[in-house]
Amino acid sequence: MPQNVPEFRFSDDALKLRQFLYEHWCEHGHGPNLRLAHEATGLSRERLIDAYQQLDLGLVGVIDQESQNYNLLKLQPFSSYPSQVAVHIDDRFRCWAGCAMESVALSRMPPFAGKTIRLESYCACCLAPITLTACDGDILSRVPESVLIHVSTSPRDWNRTNIVAMCDSMNYVVDAEHALAYEKKICRRGVLFTLEQARRFVADTAQNRMWHYDWPPTSLRPERVINGIRALGVDVTNWGG
Repeated sequence: MPQNVPEFRFSDDALKLRQFLYEHWCEHGHGPNLRLAHEATGLSRERLIDAYQQLDLGLVGVIDQESQNYNLLKLQPFSSYPSQVAVHIDDRFRCWAGCAMESVALSRMPPFAGKTIRLESYCACCLAPITLTACDGDILSRVPESVLIHVSTSPRDWNRTNIVAMCDSMNYVVDAEHALAYEKKICRRGVLFTLEQARRFVADTAQNRMWHYDWPPTSLRPERVINGIRALGVDVTNWGG
């Protein structure tokens, strides 16, 4: 279970690969295959696979380790496949965000500095459109004004194997009433973040991702995460505390 992973350091190969992956995704809107990663880093197949495994363990992304080509499913804050949040830059679709929570941090990445990013999403309950604009990590506008982020899984269930299920459980909703209706649809209680609480929750990641080449791996420690979220003013009662 990749929770409470003991502290470790990324190898030089992993750091080199991570830097390339982010630069490539920010420029092209999608991840590279093994060949492109090899050409950019000079790493052999074996060294690339080892580096990818480190990045997966350190919560940088999700690799399909059952695939022979080590398909890159997610590179936080990006998703290789359609998600709830479409990212638009200069009024053109650029990529998919990993989840509603990660989308809040996306505009803080260095390649997007000074750019207004439009996030096109929808309410998890009724599929009504939700639109946000952000720049340099700040939310500039939101439609509707009442939009919230609903999280339907507890940190105790995050990253049991990878972050896919965790990301899938973090969705925009029109308001608290729609969040309650969504909970009834999926037969699961959740917690609600305001956009400001969400921005503060992802702030540390946003301030480090691509800003620091040697930013260390992240280890998910559920109780620490819950306590941190509670400190933001989020009601975590539905998580049992």
